[in-house]
Amino acid sequence: MRNSKEVIAYINELRKQQKMSISELSEKVGMAKSGVSLYFNGKREFPINHAEKFAKALHTNVFDLLGVGDDSMIKVPVLGEIACGQPILAEQNIEGYRYINCRDQSSNLFFLKAKGDSMVPTIPENSYVLIDRDESVEDNDIVAVLIDNSATLKRYHKNGNTVTLTGDNPNFPPIVLTSTEDAIAQILGKAIQVSFDLN
Repeated sequence: MRNSKEVIAYINELRKQQKMSISELSEKVGMAKSGVSLYFNGKREFPINHAEKFAKALHTNVFDLLGVGDDSMIKVPVLGEIACGQPILAEQNIEGYRYINCRDQSSNLFFLKAKGDSMVPTIPENSYVLIDRDESVEDNDIVAVLIDNSATLKRYHKNGNTVTLTGDNPNFPPIVLTSTEDAIAQILGKAIQVSFDLN
């Protein structure tokens, strides 16, 4: 796999072959020219999550752009947005994809985008939270939970027949579910990774 400097050099090579200016490339990937220029100047690392946009703009594929075999990266869907605070209706449609290294990864993964600040400082707003549906959930794990068709991201605590969902931000009250309410609460999976874009 190419490092950030090598990816930028390859992007530059493809761009020049196609007689594409930095301004044109910026427009095609939907980013400000100043932001793209930071990559070319070596002042900012190339964000792997933007690889698909750059690959499409340069008429290639992500694997070629990153210099990896098809079997070393997997495409993970981003599903709706998840509320970190007051639960909101989670749209269960795929909004896009992010690429991750497939080494030792489950195949039952998806990303949710964090909204709100109930999990700050652990999970900043607009972070991408990788959820593994196959991971077993233990006390104090961060989980994605579906309650009345709304998804929320909280720490999981079980005490007898009561499940308490808490945020890391103390300004948010816990959500307490009794055994009778368990039927309307479905654990979607365990949060195993958090990532976010700098721009």
